[in-house]
Amino acid sequence: MARLLTSAPSADPARSALDASERGGRPAARADGRARAEPAPPSRLRRAAGVGWSGLKGALRPLLADAADLLYPPQCTWCRAEVQEAHALCPACWREAIFIAHPLCDRCGSPISGAEDAPFCDHCLGRRLAFARARAAVLYEGVGRDLTLALKHGDRVDVARPAATWMIRAGRELIDRADVIAPVPLHWRRLLVRRFNQSAELARRISLRTGLPYCGDLLARTRATPMQRGLSREARAANQAGAFAVPQRRRARIEGKAVLLVDDVYASGATLSACAAALRASGAARVDALCLARVAPEADGPIFSPSESEGSE
Repeated sequence: MARLLTSAPSADPARSALDASERGGRPAARADGRARAEPAPPSRLRRAAGVGWSGLKGALRPLLADAADLLYPPQCTWCRAEVQEAHALCPACWREAIFIAHPLCDRCGSPISGAEDAPFCDHCLGRRLAFARARAAVLYEGVGRDLTLALKHGDRVDVARPAATWMIRAGRELIDRADVIAPVPLHWRRLLVRRFNQSAELARRISLRTGLPYCGDLLARTRATPMQRGLSREARAANQAGAFAVPQRRRARIEGKAVLLVDDVYASGATLSACAAALRASGAARVDALCLARVAPEADGPIFSPSESEGSE
């Protein structure tokens, strides 16, 4: 104890003054009487070093991502097999997902035979659709169907991240000409059951990746519609007719603008066409549609097989 007492430094007037300044007193003075320079605030130090908060976060993000990959190796979005990159499919699941590529119908985006010379598929000939063009990333089959149902009914919101990447690739032309992106809305009762709108999750992801302005409440569903499982194309159109409207407060936002609608599944086009009709009636100059999955209608048979119909509203 004696050694501790004798080794304690004697009181320093300059140190006492500095302590007083740190407690909110006047700026400290040095022992020679000159004012002591105050330490630069953290923001000034960051500016002097040329690093802002965004730069600091940008520098740390790869390090945090690498640390997370060490703790939790990336897994396939569907089967959970180990993959090289996060939010990706493994080779086996990738082969099971049928990504839509040209040639395709210029109107609805459905794949068509390479031998066909017409720009539209048979199902678009003679049909009146309120949207101009539609595109989808994958066919509603195999892993594409599984992922769509997982997002829609399985609370797999993480599927929206890779799905948005695929949709951007499939709909780049539509995105580039759009002024605003909006999801197909759910009725409030259905939203309470599902707890989230899967189409809104997709649209929000696309907006973040592309910078296209997002408006989640551009459309409202004015009445609840029965599930569309097993309905014919005509019955689906009648079921969705007049079910959507643009709120008065949002009409100025779409006046003379191009709107990109986002939905999870393109089945018959009835839902998208009803939404597009409401948007155009409220002043939108053009409406296009972008979906995660596309049900491929059979050329000479029913438009939906039993397995396909379970995924569409």
